[in-house]
Amino acid sequence: MASTTPTTGLTPDEKYDLITSNLQEVLKPNIVKSVLAENRPLKIYWGTAPTGRPHCGYFVPMVKLAHFLRAGCEVTVLLADIHAFLDNLKAPLELVTHRAKYYELVIKSVLRAIGVPIEKLRFVLGSSYQQGSAYVMDLFRLSSIVTEHDAKKAGAEVVKQVASPLLSGLIYPLMQALDEEHLGVDAQFGGVDQRKIFTLAAENLPGIGFKERAHLMNPMVPGLAGGKMSASDPNSKIDFLDGEEVVKNKLRKSHCAPGEVEGNGVISFVEYVLFPIAELADEKGEGKFVVPRDEKWGGPVTYSSIAELKKDYKEDKLSPMDLKRGVEEALNKLLDPIRKDFEQDEEFKTAAKLAYPAEVKVKKKKEKKIGTGYIHKDKKTTTEKVADRDIGPEVTVEVRVGVGSK
Repeated sequence: MASTTPTTGLTPDEKYDLITSNLQEVLKPNIVKSVLAENRPLKIYWGTAPTGRPHCGYFVPMVKLAHFLRAGCEVTVLLADIHAFLDNLKAPLELVTHRAKYYELVIKSVLRAIGVPIEKLRFVLGSSYQQGSAYVMDLFRLSSIVTEHDAKKAGAEVVKQVASPLLSGLIYPLMQALDEEHLGVDAQFGGVDQRKIFTLAAENLPGIGFKERAHLMNPMVPGLAGGKMSASDPNSKIDFLDGEEVVKNKLRKSHCAPGEVEGNGVISFVEYVLFPIAELADEKGEGKFVVPRDEKWGGPVTYSSIAELKKDYKEDKLSPMDLKRGVEEALNKLLDPIRKDFEQDEEFKTAAKLAYPAEVKVKKKKEKKIGTGYIHKDKKTTTEKVADRDIGPEVTVEVRVGVGSK
């Protein structure tokens, strides 16, 4: 796969186009342009809270990290371990450290698989600086100017919503805003679901003496079952370590109505993951997607644009089954090196085991029903003959009525 080393000779405008390509929204683009005009690298960070197992939706931000590096940006990946704990206890304290390590290993493996040089990235653990006195004091200062209403509103699409919200969910967005200052960046990157937190940061950081940052947002990829792709919904996503048969079965069950493009998670995956990664791998930046169709249905077909694929799908020239086969083949090629990394790395395996220990299911003891003719047997007695209901004279039987067994 082609390398994503910084492209030399790009003008500030070309760098801006690369940085903002395929994004859904950019807040304060003038900040990005002014930094590039100064001919210095744009400092940007992307944060992820290590909660559930990372899934293939993470390919979307990975592609953007590659774009940032090609544009000469200085990129920081924040492993937000404290955020994971604050988000309604999604990651218990005893597991969060292991999950942060697992996320780091997965992210590095994914980036290598799509040709991103990880030596150009800076990985930072949130707890390495978020427990410092300066950070905590800044958190106090920010909390003194942000209302409970605004903090709750900011985290509405990110923090898990429950009937009785915990205070930790209100601290979460404040810390995400402060991370911009304490990581020393010009911009923060994330999904469009982060928009309200980004807005809170832009509106309130200047209130405690910090500069406003730019915010870059990628679109959210619909899940395979429709709706948001989520780590907590196994039917909506494919994990990076899922085997070939698991990938095949999940895609077969995915929602992919004939002729429907909007809200189609399989087509969205092609648009936001497979095409951009194919473009990264091509020297000319031209992506393609191959559907391995049977000869009796017209043979294999190669698409050079998502618009062309969507057109064929709307006109029923491309069937859901053929589309899924194409995605299955392309995705398994992407996942193969990640699976191999895992199988060959004992640290990787250990991190996964510690981060997501197998659940121990406690079998409930079946309680005896009261007053149903249950016959209590003394340990010293012999068994009764059930077939003819004949109980020998040596057996002592005691029937208790209305008394629960212990």
